[in-house]
Amino acid sequence: MTLLTDNTIDAHPQEQAGMPTQDGWRNTFYKPFDLENLVPQKKRQANKAEHRTRFQIDRDRIIFSYAFRRLQSKTQVFRSGEYDFYRTRLTHSIEVARIGRSICDYLKAKDPLLNNNFYIDPDLTEALGLAHDLGHPPFGHIGERKLNELMGPYGGFEGNAQTLRILTELIYERPDGATGMNPSRAFLDGVFKYKKLFGECVLTDEAGGKTYPDNHFIYDEQKYYRDFILAEQTIPEDLQKGEALNKLKSIECQIMDWADDSAYCLHDILDGVRAGFISQPILESWAERQPHITEDQQKHLDTLLSAIKNGKIEAIFSNKVGGFIQSCRLETTENFLSGLTHRYGFNLIINEEAQAECDLYKQFANDLIFKVPQIQQAEFKSGLVLQRLFEAFVDHHIHTQKQSLKILPAKVAQDLALVQTEKEKMRLLCDYLADLTDRHAILAYKQLYDPDYGSFTDLS
Repeated sequence: MTLLTDNTIDAHPQEQAGMPTQDGWRNTFYKPFDLENLVPQKKRQANKAEHRTRFQIDRDRIIFSYAFRRLQSKTQVFRSGEYDFYRTRLTHSIEVARIGRSICDYLKAKDPLLNNNFYIDPDLTEALGLAHDLGHPPFGHIGERKLNELMGPYGGFEGNAQTLRILTELIYERPDGATGMNPSRAFLDGVFKYKKLFGECVLTDEAGGKTYPDNHFIYDEQKYYRDFILAEQTIPEDLQKGEALNKLKSIECQIMDWADDSAYCLHDILDGVRAGFISQPILESWAERQPHITEDQQKHLDTLLSAIKNGKIEAIFSNKVGGFIQSCRLETTENFLSGLTHRYGFNLIINEEAQAECDLYKQFANDLIFKVPQIQQAEFKSGLVLQRLFEAFVDHHIHTQKQSLKILPAKVAQDLALVQTEKEKMRLLCDYLADLTDRHAILAYKQLYDPDYGSFTDLS
């Protein structure tokens, strides 16, 4: 992945959000603990004081990153570039960021647990929305599943874990020669949708056979970052069972999660209607096949049918975003981190009606979009592209023979030569494939397998 330079030197955490400033602004929700950088920074001189808060710096670093720009050419549901009105990972991320910020504004104004001096920072939550899909590979979820399948013996692949890897190790080059954006603890923690390590999710049978997890893990090498956000505290035994640890999320991560659900459950339906996968006859036929539809589900179904019939789908579903934002409230909670930070002292509660409506739209999308032959055929081709690229690169650059060929971009091949173990080489190769846009993955495939394709474009 190309590295970009950010020479910003951060102010000391006590000069940032959560602490008094010269203009009197204060947000006591955050403590110096929340604002500490992954790598400590020197205090900025008084005449060079940073005008941005700690979380505004995190947000800006995402926006100006190479990885963020690449999302414009990565699949959300429909392949990037196929039609100009479909959402890409980039437009989806912008929508999630906007919804997350609006939820913060709403809670600050309406929830009795917050006030003007004690509130969830909207810049931080916006940054999480912008960053949450950075690690997704080309071709959407099929790309994620295929890379995880191929990487099973080498530590797996997970979009959220890859986001964490990009933020901490792959983007930017700091003045000290290290890489990664050097995030604040609160921002890095907000990216941790899942906290279980890959190795903690692997199942071993009596014969020694291993079953690798499908998703919802971070890489074993990322334990260092988990220790940082947890202040190296011992994880309670009750959280080490099943999915309990993955369900432990900061309040900003919870808000980002609901913003993500809101964006894709509503907007996948919009794109599905525009693409012709969802129509009146198709919806009516779907409803007839359901064993039981509740009164509320029928109400939402009738609204959707009416919107399609009257050509008002965009207006009606845009209004629903506001309803999903206003479905949120907070409740207090206690856990082993709530004494360290207010970020773990609250849970986000979504009213049952909004959650049920969201679940219904997800079901529509799953049954009427993701399972249709056109999408399944595209997924088959996309998975095949990634698998054949992976296997070719492994054969010629990792499991090399005397007659191996140089088929990777020179910079990637050089990076592979600098690491020693097979696992490290596989991870670097996976980084390269995950970083490719949809178009670049297809071009790389054509370069290797299409005899009529003669381009020598450098796809690094």
